[in-house]
Amino acid sequence: MADEPLVLGIETSCDETGVGIVRGHTLLADAVASSVDEHARFGGVVPEVASRAHLEAMVPTIRRALKEAGVAASDLDGIAVTAGPGLAGALLVGVSAAKAYAYALGKPLYGVNHLASHICVDQLEHGALPEPTMALLVSGGHSSLLLAPDITGDVRPLGATIDDAAGEAFDKVARVLGLGFPGGPAIDRVAREGDRAAIRFPRGLTGGRDPLYDFSFSGLKTAVARWIESKRREGEDVPVADVAASFQEAVADVLTRKAIRACKDNGVDHLMIGGGVAANSRLRSLAQERCDDAGIVLRVPRPKLCTDNGAMVAALGAEMVARNRPSSTWDLPADSSLLVTDVSVPGHTHDHVHELSKDNLYSS
Repeated sequence: MADEPLVLGIETSCDETGVGIVRGHTLLADAVASSVDEHARFGGVVPEVASRAHLEAMVPTIRRALKEAGVAASDLDGIAVTAGPGLAGALLVGVSAAKAYAYALGKPLYGVNHLASHICVDQLEHGALPEPTMALLVSGGHSSLLLAPDITGDVRPLGATIDDAAGEAFDKVARVLGLGFPGGPAIDRVAREGDRAAIRFPRGLTGGRDPLYDFSFSGLKTAVARWIESKRREGEDVPVADVAASFQEAVADVLTRKAIRACKDNGVDHLMIGGGVAANSRLRSLAQERCDDAGIVLRVPRPKLCTDNGAMVAALGAEMVARNRPSSTWDLPADSSLLVTDVSVPGHTHDHVHELSKDNLYSS
């Protein structure tokens, strides 16, 4: 509908320059420029390389998104941008670009949380989020269980990783297996030819006295590396597919087990899974099996919307506009350690956002 907010979202928290355009809950454009190939030879993301890539890709990616959406920049109702968490330099590029566009166009600026955006993107796939929603976010930097009574202002952390995030463990295990970077897609692909019951790798923090909702994947990563080393030391071939499948099963088992328990303990009948690792085929299938058994409705966006993208930022920005939430001040910072409870970085209200001049740029 034409009266629904039209918002452009910018995502630069890591190595993806994402620009999305959303009208209400409808995705109009999702343009992404990835620098992953530039990082592959280093075996991981190099912050300075990522920041420079964002600088080079920003304007062309915004132009591509506007063209794809068939709208003019002047038609926008707001500009949303990931303010954190993420790589400081990478975030700064996105925040600076968003400020420039918002100021030049006379539009409100919304600095939003990367994790909350991963939850909100599901509205583009399955419609409005139920309130509350339980969210399991799994990526290279985060493994979190979040309860979201209000996606625009009330997101509560229940559990998080105490060491390696799941995506980080995927990358490290893939490196040991010689599968390259990024590790998630490579392991998922190879694991399809393996036996997930071949090796019983440990399930971290699943004992009776362990934290109910926290995660730990460092021990699993080490166990896999030691298992591989022992085989090589004995002169045996490493069954790569079986190792990949067994490792993947251990991760999916822990993630889904704790997520289902969090839903039951908190009386929530919907589970949303997001983040880059949510694209993993085994995690998706096991989550569906366990949700069906527990009578819980599972919501998982299509794989492209699970990885970092501008559409998720635009989705949260559009929800902010629709609910008349405060926009951000012009001194919006890039906060690499922004807490998930800070869904947005607010400031002035809509009544003041169009009163822009060079005199109030730094005083508002």
